[in-house]
Amino acid sequence: MQSFFMEFHIDQLVTVIFTLFAVIDIVGSIPLLIAMKEKSGAIKSLKVTLISGALMILFLFLGKPFLQILGLDVKSFAVGGSIVIFLLGLEMVLGHEIFKGDKNAHSGAVVPIAFPIIAGSGTLTTIMSLKANFDELYIALGILINLVVVYAVLKSLNIIEKLLGPGGLLAVRKFFGVILLAIAVKIFSSNVGALRR
Repeated sequence: MQSFFMEFHIDQLVTVIFTLFAVIDIVGSIPLLIAMKEKSGAIKSLKVTLISGALMILFLFLGKPFLQILGLDVKSFAVGGSIVIFLLGLEMVLGHEIFKGDKNAHSGAVVPIAFPIIAGSGTLTTIMSLKANFDELYIALGILINLVVVYAVLKSLNIIEKLLGPGGLLAVRKFFGVILLAIAVKIFSSNVGALRR
């Protein structure tokens, strides 16, 4: 037990948590979530959180075999994923939409919120990209901690919106955008060398 705690790297866990938090961007999605809540009624917070978590955990453990079927390795996927993460960060910082969302996806609260808003392509790509640099344990813990945050945000949408205000939401979004850009560069630089061999 003691050896486990000695080998456990809290800095790696913190990096994973913040990376996923930035990509999921639950705080930046608050205006969209509130609009959807008004259209479709109350959001089923627990159901949305569980479905999102199931998608992320599924991709964490079955993503690698799926890539092998396609003839790809984790490092190649990490390089491609880092470019997606970089573009997501750029989108958050500049405020320009790079990834076009489905504007009509409000037929039900669970499907558009769980996927693609929370566990979207950016989140799933990031999970696979993180596998090239971090142990699955850290990623799984990072997912679980983020799911707790997602659930808390979904349960208290109106309170958070009032506390942060439009300016606060924008500042948080841009801050995590910069973090994403830095993380994308790190993932790219640590994996691109393997492609030359």
